[in-house]
Amino acid sequence: METAGVRGVRAIGFRGRCTALCCSARTTRWSTAILWNDVRTTAQCRFITERVGKAGLRRLVGNPALEGFTAPKLLWVREHEPELFEKARVLLLPKDYVRLLMTGVLATEPSDAAGTLLFDVKRGRWSEEMITGMQLDPGMLPPVFGSSEITGTLTEAAANALGLQRGTPVVGGAADNAAAAVGSGVVTPGSTQTSIGTSGAVVAPIDRPRVDPGMRIHSFNHAVDSTWYLMGVALSAGAALGWYRQTLAGPGGSLPDYEELIAEAAATDPGANGLTFLPYLTGERTPHADSNARGAFSGLNAAHRRGHLTRAIMEGVTFALRDSLELMRKLGVDATEIVAVGGRSAQRRVAADAGGRACRPGREGGAVRRGALRRGNSRRSGGRALLRRCPRPATRG
Repeated sequence: METAGVRGVRAIGFRGRCTALCCSARTTRWSTAILWNDVRTTAQCRFITERVGKAGLRRLVGNPALEGFTAPKLLWVREHEPELFEKARVLLLPKDYVRLLMTGVLATEPSDAAGTLLFDVKRGRWSEEMITGMQLDPGMLPPVFGSSEITGTLTEAAANALGLQRGTPVVGGAADNAAAAVGSGVVTPGSTQTSIGTSGAVVAPIDRPRVDPGMRIHSFNHAVDSTWYLMGVALSAGAALGWYRQTLAGPGGSLPDYEELIAEAAATDPGANGLTFLPYLTGERTPHADSNARGAFSGLNAAHRRGHLTRAIMEGVTFALRDSLELMRKLGVDATEIVAVGGRSAQRRVAADAGGRACRPGREGGAVRRGALRRGNSRRSGGRALLRRCPRPATRG
């Protein structure tokens, strides 16, 4: 904001992650958020699947009951913290809680709501049948606005705190991967984005709702109007490399430099001399949907060095994402272009070797932040005009 100047901020957009927050009857006391990678809700996922059925989940919300989604977390609160649940009056996702503080408005938008397991992805609205089946109060769920639609304006208190103009429009925003895809220009069929953060994701836009018969891949609403996307997720991507780095250091030891580790991996031949790594350190999302899956090194021998182990981890994460990409191709979604965001350039080269397809690096500087900003900038002319005013970013290197 200091760079843009107060007068340069014409609108505000959000990006967020799917998780649950509950509040009291006065909407002033909020519970601690249960994060997206928390897998305590396996029993609740079983309950949802048994109650609604796999066919019902496919028809109503287009996704299976997984620990990362919001509805199982809400049921966990109902079962384990009943006093808190009884007081709860509003369910908000994190970015929508920030919106409430800034505007006083309760609202969400489709790309984030799609990850709650309570949202009808095909029709773009809350699923009454799903909500009723979970015995939840539909009044707990906020109104759904478009990602580029104005949901409210900055209150005087929020404007003073931020140093912005009172009345600045605040738009719906987007889920983190949808925002990153917008920031990278991945908004039309044929383009695909891979991203590496704590988790890894592959996102492929589609022009109509499409659900894998086995629901092995996610089907969500995009932040662009009349567009959806298929998404695969590896729960431990950058997190796997971070765990490995911490483990190498040992108690009280100095941490090895990331750049050094990745350079050693890049200098190692593809295949890591027969060493394989399964990156299931916290279970896995797609396509296996197994919170009990666990990681492993396989094929380890005395000839392997640190570079082999590092490369095996990076290749393991890439192959985990490739599992989802191959499944997308079987559903008729073929990527003519893959944009890679996150990670480092050497890391992306390793991913290209393992993935068997060239990746175009996205522009540095935060695709997710750019995506949220574009949501704000598109408020006056709608999502399609966004593509004309904000073309696909130029590449570097």
